[in-house]
Amino acid sequence: MACTALTKGRGLDCNRISGGIKFIYFAVYDQVFSVTRASGEISDIEMTVGADVGELYRYTMPLGVSSLTDTITGSRENGTIFYTPSVSIILNKLTKEDQNQIKLLGQTRVMIFAQLNQQLANGHDVIVGLGTTNGMELNAGTADSGAAWGDRNGYTLTFDGLEPEPFPMVLDYSSSPFDNIDDGGAIAIQGS
Repeated sequence: MACTALTKGRGLDCNRISGGIKFIYFAVYDQVFSVTRASGEISDIEMTVGADVGELYRYTMPLGVSSLTDTITGSRENGTIFYTPSVSIILNKLTKEDQNQIKLLGQTRVMIFAQLNQQLANGHDVIVGLGTTNGMELNAGTADSGAAWGDRNGYTLTFDGLEPEPFPMVLDYSSSPFDNIDDGGAIAIQGS
């Protein structure tokens, strides 16, 4: 007897989609008090810190260089399954300000929200949440100068986590990302 029955099939979508990430939003894991999640969708995030506003820190990604992966790992022997989300981002140009922020990111457990190039039927971007249960950590990276005149210099950073469920999608927004997932209106977005 099956533990769970499938509920839906899947055909081919007639629309084209685009890969990659437009923006990465970092939330300090310890400042997120709750994430309301049902059926693979985040409908509410509570981030207020006392009377202060919870903040998401937005990083703009260069086109075609950043990606995310959610690896599924199962064990027949143990009857377990878990998910390993991973985000790889590239930041162009070496700066002391970025050095300081990367050092802080390396010391902080974060939740990551990725605004993808993929769009919904209404033209809004798809946003996914990673590390919403256990957080994400900066576990690998490089700072590269490049060698030839036309080479890129900058940072490559990899964040990963360990989650009991696959990453959820964030509820579609009204006019701008995250404008309808916090009932108290207590999320501020910092950054470019």
